[in-house]
Amino acid sequence: MLDNYFDSKEYSKFDFTKTKIKKGEYDNCTFINCDFSGVHASNIQFVECDFIDCNFSNVIVKDTAFKDVKFRNCKMIGIKFNEVDSFLLEFSFADCQLNYSSFYQLKIPNTTFTNCNLEVVDFTETDAKNVVFSNCDLKNAVFKDSNLEKTDFRTAFNFRIHPEENRLQNAKFSRNSIDGLLSSYKIHIE
Repeated sequence: MLDNYFDSKEYSKFDFTKTKIKKGEYDNCTFINCDFSGVHASNIQFVECDFIDCNFSNVIVKDTAFKDVKFRNCKMIGIKFNEVDSFLLEFSFADCQLNYSSFYQLKIPNTTFTNCNLEVVDFTETDAKNVVFSNCDLKNAVFKDSNLEKTDFRTAFNFRIHPEENRLQNAKFSRNSIDGLLSSYKIHIE
């Protein structure tokens, strides 16, 4: 049982690198322009929370719960999302920098990434069924043995996905980005 329960609170311009975040459950809370960079945020539950303009770079999220959480315009470089508590995991990302993060072996069906930078993100063995990558940069992102069924890549760019190494049934691609599926075959498309 968690010692601390925080309901419907707003945290604006908090620097959690100096003031340690309290372990507990944060329900329907809003975090605006807060700095979590490098913080140990393990074993915390965030339920129906919004994070806006926050810095999450290199934060440690081992066994952290994100249940119906929205990240907007956040810097989230190098996060090991594969270590979060996966029970009832649900989050979305808009205008976020997620470079060098990992979703390795995580189940993230129906997740939405909008206008995000996902360079060198690891999606190896990820269940990303029905995910939407809307206008996202996936340069050097790794997709291997991933479930990408019904995933929407129509406006994503710079991705390289090997069709024989991933499940792609009913995934959506635009004609303009089809080269991201064929690059492993050394085919030139003009």
